[in-house]
Amino acid sequence: MKEAASRSQKVLTTLAEAAEIAENLRRAGKRIVFTNGCFDIIHVGHVRSLEEARCLGDFLFVGINSDSSTRALKGETQPVTPEGERAEILSAFSSVDFVLIFDDATADEVILALRPHIHAKGTDYTPETVPERDSVLSYGGEIRIVGDPKGHSTRDILARLQA
Repeated sequence: MKEAASRSQKVLTTLAEAAEIAENLRRAGKRIVFTNGCFDIIHVGHVRSLEEARCLGDFLFVGINSDSSTRALKGETQPVTPEGERAEILSAFSSVDFVLIFDDATADEVILALRPHIHAKGTDYTPETVPERDSVLSYGGEIRIVGDPKGHSTRDILARLQA
């Protein structure tokens, strides 16, 4: 039961709570990394990206799109997995320190509150195409592309299931 309690402490319930933790870590000289996505169907590409992102700093915060945000981005058939379950799954990963659910299409508000040293995105992006690019650069943050370039994607998994 002790392990379950620590996982639940990794899922943050408010942006204010996440921002306070990030500020305390920054004051302690820790390097903060942030990544975000829908994480609807967890696959090996996610695992590899999260592990690589974690290696870029001392603490990894993961933002996940809420159910309503995921539907707005990907259509009414998604998410397949509800946001609470997605957060719990991600919190179980040793590479993930904190998880936060957000409602917007992009994580700009979260990034501006956390001010991570590095914003890590998967290989389906370039530093120039990251939606939150302007927010990250506005305070001097860095964008890094991480993960397995072999093209693992939720979109491909769903297509195979529907075929």
